[in-house]
Amino acid sequence: MKEIRKVLPSEHFIYYADNAHCPYGEKSETYIRNRARDITRLLLDRGASAVVVACNTATGAAIATLREEFDIPFIGMEPAVKPAALGTRSGVIGVLATAGTLKASKYLKTKGIYQDDVRIEEHVGEGFVQLVERLELEGPETERVVRNSLQPLLDAGADTIVLGCTHYPFLRPVIERVAGPDVRIIDPAPAVARQLLKVLRQQDIGETDPAPGLELLASGDPGTLHTLAGLVWE
Repeated sequence: MKEIRKVLPSEHFIYYADNAHCPYGEKSETYIRNRARDITRLLLDRGASAVVVACNTATGAAIATLREEFDIPFIGMEPAVKPAALGTRSGVIGVLATAGTLKASKYLKTKGIYQDDVRIEEHVGEGFVQLVERLELEGPETERVVRNSLQPLLDAGADTIVLGCTHYPFLRPVIERVAGPDVRIIDPAPAVARQLLKVLRQQDIGETDPAPGLELLASGDPGTLHTLAGLVWE
C-alpha cells in the first residue's frame, strides 16, 4: 500500500487486514481460497474496482480462482526471483517466504525458469509474521528470530535476499543488519505498484473518486493495523 499510494496519490483505497486468520502460510489452500472469496466480496460491496492480493501465500493459493469467479482485475504478489537472479554476483540467491508460498505452483514455475542459471536457496521466515503482528520489530529476540532463518541463506553464499512475504519488509532494518552491507534485499512491492498502475490504465479504471483516501479494516483487533499504518505513513 505504501508503494501503491506513491503512484496513485489521488485514489481511494480500502485496506483489509485479515489478522484474525493469519498467518496464512500454514493454512490449507481451501481455507485460504474461502477467505479470499469472502474478503473480495466485502471489498466489492464497498465499491472496489480492482483488488491487489497483497499476500504471496494467498496469491499462490487463490488468485486463479478469484480471476475465474469475479469480473474485476486482480494483481498478485510473487517473490522477486527474476531481479534477484539477474543481479546476483555470487550466483546464489536466497528466498525468505512462508511455507505456503514456497510450495505454490506460481512460485515453483518462476523458480524453474531461473534455477538452471543461479542457485536458489529457500528458507521459511519462522516466526516473522508473528513478530510483526505483535509489533516486535526490533530488539534482541527479534534479531535472534531473524538470524535463525536468514543465516542458512547467508551460509549458502546468497548475496541477494528476496522478501517473499508482505509482512517481512517491516523487519527489513533487522534483516539488513543481520545480512550485512554486501547483501542486497529485494522487496517486490514497487513492482506490484507499477503493475497495478499499468492494469488500471489499460482498463481505464481509477483516479475518478472525488474523495481520495484510505480506509483501514481488520478481521481482528484493528490496533496493530493502525499502528503499522502509522509507521508507514508517519
